[in-house]
Amino acid sequence: MSRARKSGRDNGHQVRRGPERAVIAAVRLPRQRRWEVDESLEELAGLAVAAGATVVQRMSQEREAPTPALYFGRGKIEEVAAAAPEAGANLFISDDPLSPIQERNLSQALGMKVIDRTALILDIFAQRARTAEGKLQVELAQLTYLLPRLVGQWTHLERLGGGIGTRGPGETQLESDRRVIRRRVMQIGRELEHVQTHRRLQRHGRRRAGVPIVALVGYTNAGKTTLLNRLSGARLTAADQLFVTLDPAARLVEQGLRPFILTDTVGFIRKLPHQLVAAFRATLEELKDADVLVHVMDASHPALEEHEAAVERTLGELEVADRPMVLALNKIDRTEGGRGLDALVARRDGVAISAATGEGLQELLKAIDAALPMGDTVTLRIPHEDGASLALCYERGRVLARVDEAQHVVVDVQLPGSWLGSLAGYRVLN
Repeated sequence: MSRARKSGRDNGHQVRRGPERAVIAAVRLPRQRRWEVDESLEELAGLAVAAGATVVQRMSQEREAPTPALYFGRGKIEEVAAAAPEAGANLFISDDPLSPIQERNLSQALGMKVIDRTALILDIFAQRARTAEGKLQVELAQLTYLLPRLVGQWTHLERLGGGIGTRGPGETQLESDRRVIRRRVMQIGRELEHVQTHRRLQRHGRRRAGVPIVALVGYTNAGKTTLLNRLSGARLTAADQLFVTLDPAARLVEQGLRPFILTDTVGFIRKLPHQLVAAFRATLEELKDADVLVHVMDASHPALEEHEAAVERTLGELEVADRPMVLALNKIDRTEGGRGLDALVARRDGVAISAATGEGLQELLKAIDAALPMGDTVTLRIPHEDGASLALCYERGRVLARVDEAQHVVVDVQLPGSWLGSLAGYRVLN
């Protein structure tokens, strides 16, 4: 990239520094209901704010189909171009994916930077990633997304001038040729394979310890991290923002009938970029090893059903939709309650909770315990002097019957298979 282009001028357009002022836009196709598009556009506005932009204009257009050249109609784009200077807009964000050609044509027609929802989400991840692993995953996702946009379009990319949509890999990658970028993608892939191996060993260690694993899943900003903090006593960062948690966390929960490891995962979202799902597969593999998934839903959100469907689609893509699941309807402190909430809980067979206040958490712990798998029922004859083994039956298993004898305690107990080995000498064979 030349020094002249780095100076902040772009073909006669001054590149604005500081917070970007965005126009957000969506196309409504015949199969889409108006409220769905409005809700998606509202979410896009939240994403733009989370990335550091100010939304100065919203636009939606009804069309039978997107146009091949601009995605939007040319007349509508001309309207936006005419109004943009007065609003001080310097960024156009499409709620739907744009092809590299559409992105370039829109940028030329509007005289400003153009990105789509995917690039916006990737940018937020680039800002929020803290660990080396998280940064690698974000970089891989961004490079995979940018690669088709790099080929033969250096001039277009040089015009971006920094800001939202250009963080992460950085300008060095944007100036590189395809061979360098693909080599970097392969290198990141190898490093993430090491991460997968390390995580696999960690999970194997948990399995050997006999402690069940419960994973939190849900839409972004549903309250998963707040719930983990409340149940485990952790102090992980939780905020009323989109995508606060990128790096997974695991904590021991001992409040329930049986202790379990509770893991937090990155939140899902509608139109979740496939690049992110692929790049974060090493992290999301935690879900495959979980004994139970707890789907945390924001019961106060008007788009509850759409959020639920988005999470279910992503779980299906990750091939974990068949895991035992407990539904936690969170944020009931923000709902009006009454019959509406009761009907919601009954219809979804869920547990109403507030991670913020602690309401309903004992019921949630009971539901998790009931969903955790148990081994076959065995009969154990434990000497009175071995109180530790008897305590183990109560702490790690489910005691179904107990008979106290003069020298022994006979219990019918369900225990995870990993714990039966240490008690094999007490087993009563039928």
